[in-house]
Amino acid sequence: MSSLTRTPDSPPTMAGQAALERLRHWPGEHRVAVGLSGGVDSSLTAALLVEAGWEVEGLTLWLMSGKGACCAEGLVDAAGICEQLDIPHHVVDTRATFQREIINRLVDGYRDGVTPLPCSQCNRSVKFGPMLDWASSERGLPRIATGHYARVRHGGDQGRHQLLRGLDGRKDQSYFLYDLPQDVLGRIVFPLGELTKPDTRLEAQRYGLRTAKKPESQDLCLADHHGSMRAFLDAYLSPREGEIVLADGTVLGHHDGIEHFTIGQRRGLGVAWREPLHVIRLDPAMNRVVVAPRAEAGRRSCTVGEINWISIDPPEHPIRAEVQVRYRSAPVPAKLTPMKATAEDNRRERPHRGWLEFDDEQFSITPGQAAVFYDGERVLGGGLIQREGA
Repeated sequence: MSSLTRTPDSPPTMAGQAALERLRHWPGEHRVAVGLSGGVDSSLTAALLVEAGWEVEGLTLWLMSGKGACCAEGLVDAAGICEQLDIPHHVVDTRATFQREIINRLVDGYRDGVTPLPCSQCNRSVKFGPMLDWASSERGLPRIATGHYARVRHGGDQGRHQLLRGLDGRKDQSYFLYDLPQDVLGRIVFPLGELTKPDTRLEAQRYGLRTAKKPESQDLCLADHHGSMRAFLDAYLSPREGEIVLADGTVLGHHDGIEHFTIGQRRGLGVAWREPLHVIRLDPAMNRVVVAPRAEAGRRSCTVGEINWISIDPPEHPIRAEVQVRYRSAPVPAKLTPMKATAEDNRRERPHRGWLEFDDEQFSITPGQAAVFYDGERVLGGGLIQREGA
């Protein structure tokens, strides 16, 4: 590693040393393309692989034109890291794919009254699969590695590749990875899966990486790119004035587009009532935002579609699981009963859906967000919460 040095008299963290040992003893070929965003996590991923003796090439996806972590700034930092590590750097133009698979779907979803989860869709359709295809066809590299805080266990129950939570509970990103298929999971390396974020910062500083102190983006990349999520949506959707109503139809106020609201929202409604109100439903047909007191905003069940089963085969009978319905929410116990696929499910080749019944009433069950099923640290699978009646 001609340009990579540790700070003198500063040994690696125990977690960093353990990560190096795991990489040195990884089964199979030690040749990999590292997905580099220009942040500290992917930078350290590349550095660890290089020190562990792997043949490493950097790969950055050009998702959008302009400023932001996914654009010019990220490209510059990713190129700088590759120069520092003395490894090749490749930039692949995926702007058309990102527009089609993420931006267009996101806009359509908000227009239809759901709150999409673009990160999981991006991981499946734009990042992991396409990166693997490019690395294999263009560079002959059999694997990719990324800086996600998650782990993969190979050859688990039923011979499947299992996705596990990252050991750092505050940074665990398995929720966003639930939709990765088996053929992708079998060729992924997550070097940071057993590190904490403080470990990552310390290791990056010891390596002298230029991104060691780079702050994390706090927003969805599209919001970061446009300045805010509202600005992004306003760029694609014209204002559509509608009513804000109670469940019985009582009109309390007006809005300029249902896309600016999400289930559970309390702040910024622009209406007055004798007690705090929350959004409980978005009605695209009537262009209405339906609100209610929190006591009326809970749900005990929902339909989950487009389920991807990871660590187990698709079940034929009801199963118990811990279910996480938002990235930052705690998993809660529930029963999932398999349902018959719809014609649309089969057309889209996503035939698995289920009826989810929570043990306790849940607040803010949001159509378009993911419901991810866990058994302890194992991700059993996950899917998208459907609108009522869908």
